[in-house]
Parts: sequence; C-alpha cells; structure tokens
Amino acid sequence: MSALPVAVIGAGPVGLAAAAHLIERGETPLLFEAGAEVGASMRQWAHVRMFSPWEYTVDGATKRLLEAHGWQMPPKDQLPTGGDMVEQYLMPFAALPEITPHLHLNARVVAVSRRHVDKMKDGGRDTAPFVLQVEYASGEEALIEARAVIDASGTWQQPNPMGANGLPAVGERRYADQIAYGIPDILGSAQSRYANKRVMVVGSGHSALNALLELAALGNPRRIPRSCGRCAAITCAGCMAVEKMTRSRRVDNWERA
Repeated sequence: MSALPVAVIGAGPVGLAAAAHLIERGETPLLFEAGAEVGASMRQWAHVRMFSPWEYTVDGATKRLLEAHGWQMPPKDQLPTGGDMVEQYLMPFAALPEITPHLHLNARVVAVSRRHVDKMKDGGRDTAPFVLQVEYASGEEALIEARAVIDASGTWQQPNPMGANGLPAVGERRYADQIAYGIPDILGSAQSRYANKRVMVVGSGHSALNALLELAALGNPRRIPRSCGRCAAITCAGCMAVEKMTRSRRVDNWERA
C-alpha cells in the first residue's frame, strides 16, 4: 500500500498546493481535475479582484517549486484577479515536469470507496487502500487505487441556496433560470443581462457589495436593495417584497452573492 500514490481531487490553488507539499515530502501525487484546464472554477470568476495581495495568496511549497524553475512572483503587494492567479500562478505550476505527468484533466471523481469493502463487508476497512471511480470526458471510466485521498474540489459548483436551513427559498427552484450565484461579470461578459434591468442582490457580504458596486457603475436606474436572504419562508419585509415581485414577474434577475 505504501507504493500507492496520494490522490488529490481538484486542480485549483488548493489541490495544486497539496501536490506541491506531497512532492516536498517524497510522495507521489495523482491529480484529478473535472475541468479541461487547471483552475476551472476560478476561471469562472476571473474578473474578480481578490481581497489579499500576492504575498498572502501564494502557497509556500508551490512557490519554492516554481522558483526552482526560474519563476518570479508578481509584486507581492498587488491584488490579483482570479484570472491573474490562473495565468501567472496555476498554469506555470501545472506545466512543471514534476506535476504534468501526474495531472489528469477532464477526469471527474464520482465516488470514493475502499478496496473489497461494501455495505455487507467492512473487515479491514481501516487498512484497505482507497478506490476512486473516475469518469473521463471521453466517456471512459476507471477504478484507481490510492493510499490516501485529499478532496480539494471546492464549493464553487455547489453554491448555498438563498433560503435558511440549507434549503432553497420559496420560488428559488421555479425561477432558477433568472438566478446567478457568485459574482457575475456585470461590467463585462454579462453586461447585457443586467443593463436596464431590475436586479435583486441577495446577501450582505463582500460578494453582494461587489455586485452592488458594479450595478451602480453600470448605471442601472432600476436596481433595488438587497434582501436578507435568510428566511426559510417569505416572512420578513425584504422577503415579502421578493415574493411580491416574483409573482408579478417584476424582477428580471436575481443575484445570490
């Protein structure tokens, strides 16, 4: 079992950093990325500028391995965008000879189990190697064994619902085609979706504030204030307004931020 690799699910900044640390410890990483490129989820918010400068967004082990091949970190006090991180950090790292042979793109891990363990048999589970069921974009499938598994797949593809208790708000599923989660590129590729539209921003954190600032910059004359986004049902004043507007189809788009 000690000869088996350590599987890393996800080739974003965390997954690639995990690979760097494994290499420093003499381990063999095996990276599985569901997307066609590294940082697939991060590319979806490439327009968003991070809150922390380069100095605090670059992993130490990753930096050491990159610098061994001549890489130079951008000015440490600058704030990178998601796109900057992908192009100047993740892609150069993924191209290193220590990483490329172990990186599997278009490879989605759909299940993780243990060798010879099932619902009726669990003897020796603690010492049995992991078995990953992998589906490739080509349609092929594979069962791959690993000594350990690091899940760095992230949460971008599984956003929080607008309701409380981890459940969708009333009407959320019904109007799914009008809801965007995260921080859409309001001033860029998604501009036509929001220009001259009535837009609701649900949330009160940094993402919501960024969305509001971009809506203001877009010059949207009909934007409305954010809703609390915390009620399991339509109970508070903000949520009652949401329900009223969705019933009358007066809200063109929602933003869950």
